[in-house]
Amino acid sequence: MRVISGIAKGRQLKSVPGTGTRPTTDKVKEAIFSMIGPYFEGGQVLDLFAGTGGLSIEALSRGMDHAVLTDIDKKSIDIIKQNLQATGFIEQAGIYCTDARRALKALVKREAKFDLVFVDPPYRIKLAQELLEQLDQHNLLNPLATIVVEHDIEDTYQHAIGRLQWVRRAEYGDTAVTIYKNDADAVK
Repeated sequence: MRVISGIAKGRQLKSVPGTGTRPTTDKVKEAIFSMIGPYFEGGQVLDLFAGTGGLSIEALSRGMDHAVLTDIDKKSIDIIKQNLQATGFIEQAGIYCTDARRALKALVKREAKFDLVFVDPPYRIKLAQELLEQLDQHNLLNPLATIVVEHDIEDTYQHAIGRLQWVRRAEYGDTAVTIYKNDADAVK
């Protein structure tokens, strides 16, 4: 795994030992960023189920200002910190060892708002729909925010979830990526 583009291009990223984490492959990561970017002029990114931190690090490398990364696994948190240190983004990140639901509750209390959100739960945990609903209901998204859901190819999601509007779905082997945009003008 490596950073594909931007100011940290080419930097190698460490993987989480064992089989509990399924990092986004470079091929899928490159495809995601060609669909949503490829570069950004600032903004806030939220990475739920961050794993190695690879998606947030790529977003920071391509111009995002700050990232909040959450994962419930302590080994993942250690790897995220190492990867952020190695790429020079440690000062631009908040790292939290907690589950996604608790993370969203804490972010609501802080009145956080995001421009880009990655939702990549383990495929066996069917939480993405609920998390998308919470992102919308708790007003955690800036207008026109992009939400990227990485999931099992068998999973499908509604075309509209509150103000979130389905933009695109792409498939890569047994992985699918569904992208939503926050439609700030949509009536709740």
